[in-house]
Amino acid sequence: MLSADFVIATAVGYVGLLFVLAYFGDRRARVNTKSFLHSPAVYTLSISVYCTSWTFYGAVGNAARSGLEFLTIYLGPTLVFVGWWFLLRRLVRISHNQRLTSVADLLSSRFGKSNRLAVLITCIAVIGIAPYIALQLKAVTSSIQAVAGSSEFGRGSLKGIDDVGLAFGVAAAMALFTILFGTRHVDAKEQHHGVVAAIAFEAVVKLAALLAVGIFVVFVGGGFENIFSKAAEVGVVVDATNTFDSRWLTTLALSVAAIVCLPRQFQVTVVENSDENHLRVASWAFPAYMLLMSLFILPIAVFGMTTMPAGSNPDMFALTLPMAFGQDALAMFAFIGGFSSATSMIILESIALSIMVSNHIVMPLILRLSPAGSGDGQGVTSMLLIARRFSIVLILSLGFFYFFFTRDSDALAPIGLISFTAIAQFFPAVIAALFWRDASLKAATAAIAAGFVFWVWCSFLPSFESVSPQVAMLLDEGPWGISWLRPEAMFGLDGIDPLAHAAFWSLLVNVLTLTLGSLLTTQSALERIQASVFVDVFKRGQATRGNFVRGSATANDLFFVAERVLGERRAAALFETEARDSGVDPDMLEPSPEFIGRLERELAGSIGAASAHVMLSKVVSGSDVSLEEMMQMADETQQVIEYSQQLEKTSAELRSTARQLEDANAQLRELDSQKDEFLSQVSHEVRTPMTSIRSFSEILLDSDDIDVDQRQHFVSTIHQESLRLTKLLDEILDLSALERGERTWDNVPIDAEAALDRALAVCEALLRQRGMKVELGERAQPTMVEGDADRLCQVFINLISNAVKYNDSDKPVIRITSTIKAGSYVAEIADNGPGIAKRERKLIFEKFWRGPGGMADQGGAGLGLAISRQIVARMNGSLDLAPGPLPGACFLVRLAVIK
Repeated sequence: MLSADFVIATAVGYVGLLFVLAYFGDRRARVNTKSFLHSPAVYTLSISVYCTSWTFYGAVGNAARSGLEFLTIYLGPTLVFVGWWFLLRRLVRISHNQRLTSVADLLSSRFGKSNRLAVLITCIAVIGIAPYIALQLKAVTSSIQAVAGSSEFGRGSLKGIDDVGLAFGVAAAMALFTILFGTRHVDAKEQHHGVVAAIAFEAVVKLAALLAVGIFVVFVGGGFENIFSKAAEVGVVVDATNTFDSRWLTTLALSVAAIVCLPRQFQVTVVENSDENHLRVASWAFPAYMLLMSLFILPIAVFGMTTMPAGSNPDMFALTLPMAFGQDALAMFAFIGGFSSATSMIILESIALSIMVSNHIVMPLILRLSPAGSGDGQGVTSMLLIARRFSIVLILSLGFFYFFFTRDSDALAPIGLISFTAIAQFFPAVIAALFWRDASLKAATAAIAAGFVFWVWCSFLPSFESVSPQVAMLLDEGPWGISWLRPEAMFGLDGIDPLAHAAFWSLLVNVLTLTLGSLLTTQSALERIQASVFVDVFKRGQATRGNFVRGSATANDLFFVAERVLGERRAAALFETEARDSGVDPDMLEPSPEFIGRLERELAGSIGAASAHVMLSKVVSGSDVSLEEMMQMADETQQVIEYSQQLEKTSAELRSTARQLEDANAQLRELDSQKDEFLSQVSHEVRTPMTSIRSFSEILLDSDDIDVDQRQHFVSTIHQESLRLTKLLDEILDLSALERGERTWDNVPIDAEAALDRALAVCEALLRQRGMKVELGERAQPTMVEGDADRLCQVFINLISNAVKYNDSDKPVIRITSTIKAGSYVAEIADNGPGIAKRERKLIFEKFWRGPGGMADQGGAGLGLAISRQIVARMNGSLDLAPGPLPGACFLVRLAVIK
C-alpha cells in the first residue's frame, strides 16, 4: 500500500506538469502557427476527452455488473466519427462560417438568434452536467482511497481526510487550473492551444496506463483463454443475455447524442477545429483510440471477479489488481491514468460551460443594464473574463454538491448516464437545425423544455432516492398517491429499465413537440434566413451576409461597439482592413451590410451569436427598408427564380430526350444494316448447298444413262450437302437463341478437365487423319467450375477441329495445356498453322468468318467461334485469342473456379 502523502504529492505534481505543458503549449502555438499543436494527431487526441473516469474505471465495473453493456459507450462515438461526412462535417463548416462558440450558440443562431433559447440550453447543460462532474470527483476520491487507503483492496479511507475533503481539494485545484489557462482570452472562438496540448498529453497517459494494466492482467492470468476458462470454472460468467435489450440500445443512442451535444465534445470537436480536413484523420484515428481503450476491459473485469475477494469494488479493479500482486508502481501509473481521465473532463467541461454562461446569460444582462454608449473599450472584455471565471467556480461547486449528496452510490456508470440523458434533449433540435428547413424556434424551445422536465422527473430526481426518504416515497407511491405518475413508471409503463424509461419518455415528448410544433407554427423572417444558411451550408461558397440592411449606424458607432468587446487593437485592425479593401480613408468609411455582417460574426466569436445580434441591433437602427419588407421582396424574387429554374429544367429534359431519340434511331439504323448483312450472308451460305443439291437432282431426273458408280456419287453429294445445310440452319438457330437468351441451361458444378479430355477423345480420329502431333503440356488437376458439361465439350471440340482444319503446316502440331491462375481455370489450345492476321483478329468471333483469307474450301459456315464465345459467356467465363507458344493461333478459355 502506498503512502497517502506520496499519492497526493504525485497528483499535485501531475497537475503541475499540466500547468507547464499548457503554458509552453500556448506560447508555442502562438509563435508558430504550423506547430504540431495544430496537427490532426493533437486534434484527435483532444477528442478523446470523451474517455473520462467513467470509461477508465466505470467501464470495468459496468462489464463486471452488466456484461457487454459497456461496449455501447464506445460504439456510439465510433458510429458518429465513421459517418463524419454526414453530421460532423456540416457542424464544423457551419461553425467556421458563423463563428459559433457552443451548442447553445449553434441552436440559438439557427433559430432566429434567440437568446431565450440559448439561456434555456445553458441552464439545462449546467444542471445536466453536474452529475457528470460529480462522477469524476467520486472516481478520483475512490481511486485515492484504493491506492493509499488504510485497509486492503481499497475499502478504507485516508487517515484524517474523508472523501468529501478529497473531492473539495480536487475541485479547487481543477478550478484554479481552468481559470488560469481556460479564461486567458475573451474570444471563445479562439482555440485554447495550451489546454488542448495538456488534454492531448492526458489522452496518451490514460491510454498507456489502461493498456499497461490490461497487458499485466493478461500476463498474470496466463492469456485471454486461460482467464475466461478459469472464470468459468469458479462460476464467473460474463452476462451477455441482455445485449441488444432496451437498456443496451438506449445507452447506445445516448452515447451517439453525447459525442455531439456534450459541451466539452462540441468544444474540442467543433470549436477547437482549425482545419476541416482534420476530421478525415479523426474519422479513423478516434475509433482506433476507442478500440484500444476497450480492448482489455473485459479481461480485467473477469480476472478481478475471479481473483479479488468478495465485496471488492469492481470499478477499482484497474487499481486493486496490480496492488494485489504487489505491483505498486503499476498501480500508481493506473492511478495517474484515471486521474488524467477525470481532470481532462473537468477542465474542458468547465471551460465550455463557462463560455455558455458568460455569452448567453451574463452578456445579455450587461447589454440590458448598460446603454450602448457607456463604458470604456475594455469594459465588456473584463466583465466577460470575470463572468467566465466565476462560472467555472459555480459549475464545479454544483458538481461538488451533487457528489456530496450522492456519494454513497456504489457504481459510476449510472451517474454518467443521468447526464447523458439530459444532454440528449438537445440532439433532436440539433438534427432539425442542420437538416430540416421548417423547424421553428417556438417548437425547438418547447421541445427542449418539455424533454428537460421529463428528465428531471424520471431521471434526476430518482438519483436522490438513497439520501431522501421523501424521494423514495415518491418513487414508490407517486405524487399525492397517483401511481401512474411515479417517476420510474410514468403512465403505467412499468417493468422496464429506469434508464430506458427516462430516455423513452423525455425524448418521445421532445421529438413529438418539435415535430408537431414546427408543423403548426410559422418562422420569423430571421429564422427563415438562418434556416437557409444552415441547411444549404454546402451550397454557399462563403460565409453568408449579415441580417442588417442599411441604416443610421456610422463607423464610429460600430467601432465603439467592437472596441468594447474585441479590444482596441483587434477592432482597429478590423476597421482598417475594411477601409483598405474599400479604397477609402478609415475616417471616411461607410459601413456596408456585408461589413456589418462580418462584424457581427467577429463579435459572435466572443459573446455568442444571439448577444452579438442584440448588441448591433441597438446601433443599427432607422433602416430605410425593414427586414420583413426585404424578406417579402426576396420571396417574390425567389418565386421568379424557381419558375425560371423549372423552365430551364424542362428545356434540359427535352434536349436530353431528343438526344436519346437520335441515339435510338442510330441504333435502329445500325441494327437494320446488320440485319441486311446477316440475311445476305445467310442467303449466300444457303444458296451454295442448295445449288449443288438442285443440280445433281436434275441430272439424276433427266439422265437415264448414268452408271451406278456415278449415280452413287451424285446421291452421296446430295446427302452431304443436305447435312451441311441442316448443320448451317442448326447453328444459325443456336446462335440466334443464345444471343436472345432463349437457349438457357442451369450452370452446375462440372469438371472442366473431364470436358477437355472428352473433347480430345471425340477429335482423336480427326487428329490421326490429318497426322497432327498432339502435345499435352501442363495439365490442371480435376477442377470444378460452374457450367454445362456438354456445352463446354462442344466449345473444346470446335477449337480443336478449327486447329486441324486451318493448319497447313508440313508437320502440324496442336498443343493443349490447362492451369489454375488467379482463381480461374484456363485452358489453352494452340497450333502451328498460319495464325490470324492482325487486321482480321477483331473479326474472328463475328458470324460467318471462316479463317484467314476466307478459306471457304475448309468447309463450315463460320459460326463456330461466335457460338463458342456465347456459350462460354453464359458460363460467366471468356473465350479470347491470345499470343501462344506456337506460331499459329492460340485460344484461351477462362472459367471461374468454385471455391
